[in-house]
Amino acid sequence: MPHLTVEYSANTAGSFDPRSLAEDLHQAVVTIAGGRAGGCKTRFVRQDEVYIADGSPHYAMVHLEIALLSGRTAETKRALSAAAIDLLRRHVAPMPRFEVQCSVDIRDLDGDAYARHDEPRTEQ
Repeated sequence: MPHLTVEYSANTAGSFDPRSLAEDLHQAVVTIAGGRAGGCKTRFVRQDEVYIADGSPHYAMVHLEIALLSGRTAETKRALSAAAIDLLRRHVAPMPRFEVQCSVDIRDLDGDAYARHDEPRTEQ
């Protein structure tokens, strides 16, 4: 169930390994927020057109949104947010020509409205 979306400006492409970042983020969600590893889904979305701060080309961004079923405490969300920022900072390689802005947003999914279906895998 936890849905993670990593949006990043095109100028950060190649500065991090998506698979490695996703693995660490999934582990953080499971450990801190009690998510289920098998339900974690991370999408990486490259943003080719961004306008950051005053529009100067030396800015770059990586933004992470984590959507969890509602019910987590504010303390849990703060801990997950802090861990996620730390992971972003560790995974995004230094980019001396850019000011890289990393941010995290934790959102609640409405448990009454959220639906999921897993199609069983068939072996052939």
